[in-house]
Amino acid sequence: MTQEQLLEGTIIAVDKPYQWTSFQVVNKIKSAIRQTFNIKKFKIGHAGTLDPLATGVLIICIGKATKHIEELQQGEKVYSGTMVFGATTPCYDLERAIDQYYPYQHITHTLLNERAQQFVGQIDQVPPVFSAVKIGGQRAYSYARQAKEGEEIPSPTPKKVIIEELEITSFRPGRPIPENEQFTETPDHLSTVSAEENTLTTLSRNPLTHLYNNPLGTIPQHLPQADFRIRCGKGTYIRSLARDLGLALDSGAFLSALRREQVGKYTLKDAIQLEDIHTFLNQ
Repeated sequence: MTQEQLLEGTIIAVDKPYQWTSFQVVNKIKSAIRQTFNIKKFKIGHAGTLDPLATGVLIICIGKATKHIEELQQGEKVYSGTMVFGATTPCYDLERAIDQYYPYQHITHTLLNERAQQFVGQIDQVPPVFSAVKIGGQRAYSYARQAKEGEEIPSPTPKKVIIEELEITSFRPGRPIPENEQFTETPDHLSTVSAEENTLTTLSRNPLTHLYNNPLGTIPQHLPQADFRIRCGKGTYIRSLARDLGLALDSGAFLSALRREQVGKYTLKDAIQLEDIHTFLNQ
């Protein structure tokens, strides 16, 4: 690839690593381009944020291809992942420790399938408070992370999203709470660790760790879990879907794993690993 070809318009599908922000991925590729072609100023951006704890297809646009970012963001998305029922976290995923437990013994595969179908079609969805949506010109996560204990956090405005298909691909029912454990408050051994403590070096020892083994913390094994696959439109927050499905089940829920398999015509088969970016640029 020549510099001219790159800047004329290049789209790269990257398999975003676990615990990387989308912004960090863009910066990594930007640095690789500068090293490879010795250029300082050029346009680069991504077409749709992925949460740090999610992996999968992240579209990077370079040069004149940045004109197509809005168009690419409209593409249909396909995700797979895992939800845990009977508990919640403040951010609806594993970025924060469990903050509350709920009844879960009544949740069955049949009931879960039934309630999941309530969310197929056009729905009103409230984005998570730990998200990049703006409230009064400021990112929602800024309010959430700066709030003191007990302080009310502004809630994002509901928006309409489209879920084309939601399939529960497997279900692992809950079991009775172990007699030797009390869950009136979060046990120390269930607290999540920080990204700094759980480094990518540690994760790299097992390439499958970032998919469904919840490396940021231990999930109580007595809680029900379900794997799912979803096909949806722009702006859908899967974390919010987990929260809402928990409420529909008269319980709580959070997302324990998420992988984006497709954005528009780009799939995981098209995505390169971030460590291969220099090879891609030099081919």
